[in-house]
Amino acid sequence: MQSQAMVVCPQPEAAESGIEMLEKGGNAVDAAIACALAQTVVDPLMCGIAGFGSLGLYMPGKGLHEYLDFHAPAPKAARPDMWEDRVEGETRDGFGFVLKDRVNDLGYGAICVPAALRAYEEVHRAHGRLSWETILQPAVEWAENGFFVRPAMYTFFMEGSKMGRAATAERLAFSATGRELYCRPDGTPLTVGEPIRNPDYAATLRRIAEHGAEDFYTGEIGARIAADMAANGALLSGDDLSDYSPQRKAPLTASYRGRRITTNQPPGGGVMLVEMLNILENFDLAGLGHNSPDYIRTVCEAMKRATIDKDRHVGDPRFLDVPLAYLTDKAYARELAGEIRAGVRAEVPRLQAPNAVPVNTTHLSVVDGDGNCVSMTHSLGMPSGVITDGLGFLYNGCMGVFDPRPGRAGSIAPGKSRFSAMCPTIVFDGDRPELVLGAPGGTQIVMGVLQTILNVVDFGMSVGEAVAAPRFSSTGNPIDVSNRIRRSIARELESEGYEVIRNPYGHTIGWVHAVGIRPDGTMEGAADPGRDGVAYGLR
Repeated sequence: MQSQAMVVCPQPEAAESGIEMLEKGGNAVDAAIACALAQTVVDPLMCGIAGFGSLGLYMPGKGLHEYLDFHAPAPKAARPDMWEDRVEGETRDGFGFVLKDRVNDLGYGAICVPAALRAYEEVHRAHGRLSWETILQPAVEWAENGFFVRPAMYTFFMEGSKMGRAATAERLAFSATGRELYCRPDGTPLTVGEPIRNPDYAATLRRIAEHGAEDFYTGEIGARIAADMAANGALLSGDDLSDYSPQRKAPLTASYRGRRITTNQPPGGGVMLVEMLNILENFDLAGLGHNSPDYIRTVCEAMKRATIDKDRHVGDPRFLDVPLAYLTDKAYARELAGEIRAGVRAEVPRLQAPNAVPVNTTHLSVVDGDGNCVSMTHSLGMPSGVITDGLGFLYNGCMGVFDPRPGRAGSIAPGKSRFSAMCPTIVFDGDRPELVLGAPGGTQIVMGVLQTILNVVDFGMSVGEAVAAPRFSSTGNPIDVSNRIRRSIARELESEGYEVIRNPYGHTIGWVHAVGIRPDGTMEGAADPGRDGVAYGLR
């Protein structure tokens, strides 16, 4: 299909909502926000209006290229040492800490300040064409009329407890509303094909359509949220809601083999992407062979070095001095590449190294006929399980990823946002956008985006091939491989002393959703096969 506009995301219902906005004469911003709002309905554990995210926006007609940072800050009541004596461990992939009684993970104590809805409205007010009511209507209809459990959704519903973190079923059943919406009478999660209707959320969205996002932050909805939080001992307060605003930032810009790469600033994951690309530019990756032992070893060593630097240095730049120039310096990258070439293996410090935790995030990529591009990753983190009676939506669980040990880059502080691997990215060939992409997947997000870029630039793959190719990762010391990486490759790495952990899924390690733009302006969309998504084009 020779498309002139494209919407790609992990949920067909949400992609339909986005493409309908383009059919109504809306632009990429209208389509992206309608898609995002629909995602909050049809993938309710992956994202929500009480979540957070990062949005990359390129509008050539306006001469605009910026990022909207809406990471969820810790509430004002949070303190650096409040959970210091509760630490039980850190996950193998670095996606969070496990505390005694799971106070940071499940329930009201896990909730950071909801950021997403205000960001959706802000970017739409500034750059959308269609009315706010119009872009909310598909989400209202999905909530009112219903949808059904998709295979990828059910797989996540059935994720068990890992390393002391709450299982997804516990999150679904934490509140009375959650049990009613997402569980059978015996308490087990709904299965594939079973319908879900959420009339409470439909009513909430209708009110937001009529009164705007401000109602969520300072109006009737905000008052109901604040009352529920106060009644249940949450850190979050009404003052946290009323004081929140997203931040507009310039892109973090880099180069890779003649392409210009733009991505997000800290506390987003763009700095890791840039550091890894800078390191890998020093190697003939095509000569190593795609997914060969030498290739996997080289890329994983770059991943580990970027992870070490992230853990040491990267967090909310309002609270610590992130040495961005140093981390993104090509001379520094050459030093790290020299270590890799000499066979030096990086060791990622971890408080503990058990199983990784599941991850809850989604992504969308949109390009319209005027060349406007939106790449947005948004999430609930690990959802807290909390649903205020009558409102119908889950709150984020972002406190679970803060480091409960004071004095570190990721430590807790009131108003501070924690690091996120989210890295919505645009790749330019000259002044022409060539690739618009991003991914859900916790700490694996940046690793999936990295490999997709390498697949396109170094190996000449089409966007569809690049997104579907088998992936691997090293966000700790072991190498994680998808089940489509040959066992003979894994055995060779193991013979060199690496621990290789095979994932049972063939499509995993970030779930990339991308739009490729050809020189003639036509587009190819690619939804990651590991999710239920789709790419819809508009002629």
